[in-house]
Amino acid sequence: MKPVKFLAMAFAALLFTNTQAQTVDDVVNSHITAMGGKEKLESLKSVRMTGSMSTQGVDISMTMTRSHLIGFRLDMDIMGSSNYQMLNATEGWVFMPVMGMTEPKKMEDDQYKSASSQLDIQGALLNYKDKGTTIELLGKDKVDNAEAYKLKLTLKSGKVVTYFLDAKTYFLIKTASKQNVQGEEMDMETTFADFKQNADGFWFPYSTTSMQGTITFDKIETNVKVEDSLFKN
Repeated sequence: MKPVKFLAMAFAALLFTNTQAQTVDDVVNSHITAMGGKEKLESLKSVRMTGSMSTQGVDISMTMTRSHLIGFRLDMDIMGSSNYQMLNATEGWVFMPVMGMTEPKKMEDDQYKSASSQLDIQGALLNYKDKGTTIELLGKDKVDNAEAYKLKLTLKSGKVVTYFLDAKTYFLIKTASKQNVQGEEMDMETTFADFKQNADGFWFPYSTTSMQGTITFDKIETNVKVEDSLFKN
């Protein structure tokens, strides 16, 4: 190969790589702006979400409490029984009397590893490089009738999650990943809709849908006081 031709090809490859990286950051930065901006998101320290869902004819009321990088807890009232899932920075626990459990059970390592991303309530895309996350832009795809940017996130933990950002609003409208459920790897998808600002001006999807059903949130409170003991067994 002639030296001039080789240099031209090398330069073209370098240019493509730089353009691709810039495109990723453009999309990510547009999402951050849509969510209120970097400073606004970094001010989010805790959130408490109350809502309900109906699955297989059973109505479930729930409260989700999260403290940034400290803990996550989901309390569910199911058929008159109090059930919960919770985790902190080192371990997680599950207590589901509705499934016959008589005492809390510690999460398996794979389950905890998969759920630990819930501790970051400011969003995986905010300061993603500092978190050790790499992102690849996979072009665009359709989510229902919306055109969306498709981003492949590889978290520091090794977990891979695909994000779909609405190409018009830049809101996160879908996530897809693989999760270990009772020893079997399953495809998990969650879609997000009905984005609104709460009383403190933070944007949230007030409706989320997964294989378990659709959760509708009627109240989302932010930067409320949350005791760390809530996330300890």
